[in-house]
Amino acid sequence: MKGVILAGGLGTRLAPLTHITNKHLLPVYDRPMIYYPLQTLVDAGINDILIVAGGNSAGEFLRLLGNGAGFGLKHINYTYQKGEGGIAAALQLAEHFADGKQIAVILGDNIFQKSIRPFADKFR
Repeated sequence: MKGVILAGGLGTRLAPLTHITNKHLLPVYDRPMIYYPLQTLVDAGINDILIVAGGNSAGEFLRLLGNGAGFGLKHINYTYQKGEGGIAAALQLAEHFADGKQIAVILGDNIFQKSIRPFADKFR
């Protein structure tokens, strides 16, 4: 199974913080927000991951996460969402990545207290 993290959008409700960065790069406790959904997917045994980013700070995801080695990954895939198209448009960008296989989609600003592994295993 592949994983997709949706981290586009402009985060206008968090302005002025998001005037200089993507909301998913803002800190939540001791790490950037994007770390939480990424770790959630990795903990669920999903290691083929696409991050859909947008806005002026999209390149910062690559700078922050690199190839994902800090999460035990060999590679992270990235794609760019131009403008505001919402979840449907972001998923359309992930269609080539999914390649007809099952995907788990998580929003880049979601933080789960419990593991999603049992649900991922059942879905597999």
